[in-house]
Amino acid sequence: MTGQGAPVAAVDCGTNSTRLLVVDAAGEVLDRRMAVTRLGQGVDATRRLDPAAVERTIAVLRGYRQVMDRLGVGRVRLVATSAARDAKNAESFFEQAAAVTGTRPELLSGSDEGRLSFAGATARLPAGWDRSEPVLVVDIGGGSTELAVGAPAGAPPAAVSVDVGCVRVTERLLGGDPPSAAQLDEARRAVAEELGRARRSLPAPGAGGQLVGLAGTVSTLSMLASGTAVYERRLVHHTTLNRRDVELWLERLAGEPAADRARRPGMVEGRADVIVGGVLILAEVMAAFGQSRCLVSEDDILDGLAASLLA
Repeated sequence: MTGQGAPVAAVDCGTNSTRLLVVDAAGEVLDRRMAVTRLGQGVDATRRLDPAAVERTIAVLRGYRQVMDRLGVGRVRLVATSAARDAKNAESFFEQAAAVTGTRPELLSGSDEGRLSFAGATARLPAGWDRSEPVLVVDIGGGSTELAVGAPAGAPPAAVSVDVGCVRVTERLLGGDPPSAAQLDEARRAVAEELGRARRSLPAPGAGGQLVGLAGTVSTLSMLASGTAVYERRLVHHTTLNRRDVELWLERLAGEPAADRARRPGMVEGRADVIVGGVLILAEVMAAFGQSRCLVSEDDILDGLAASLLA
């Protein structure tokens, strides 16, 4: 089936992971996949995509194309974000991605990325959330963090992107294993400075926990906090993290080497070496915007992209 009633697919080539979502014409999920490919490995320092990172990502995209073919996908949105925005040789990656998927990647701006994440995350909020009140959505990626504020039932949100992500912060500022106290202090100062600028350019979100957190850092932290050893969407989606627990987990994870973090129940494979940078960003977002709680959402930019194909 390749007509209007065919399934649609969204593919996100991020700095740390490459993800796929396939939904049918009614928006029901047919398949959702994630692979840590670390496309942005070294990009912060070199401004180039590493050939091995490109090869890893292309291999995953080739497999995703097979999934899409099996499910009869008609239309596809394939996007690239922070790593590709920064890389001087992104065009070569785009050509290879188009060759294996049949779809040329769209290079999203940071603000477009933020608005799509907001659309996906706020489409199905829990019962009791006031959709007329401003909500802050934070999408912590590998190379950048997107922040969007708006009322889910209102006009499109205001969105900004800051160049702090779990991979970038780790590579630039958290070189120790585990990081030293001085490295952590410097990372917190640098992230807080970037978020302070973002805070001044955005409207105020609602008080009392109107914060929604997206992406692997937040999902992994939810699993660690609950002791969930094996990922199940229903055990993570719309759980809540409070600010005190985020700070406690930051201290705990930063105090041990990556090998020990990797053995913790709930640690997602491929994330142990960058989780400290990601949790640090979440802690600083909560501090900068005065939020005491964070709603964990597994609905994200992929859902926003898929919805755009069905509109």
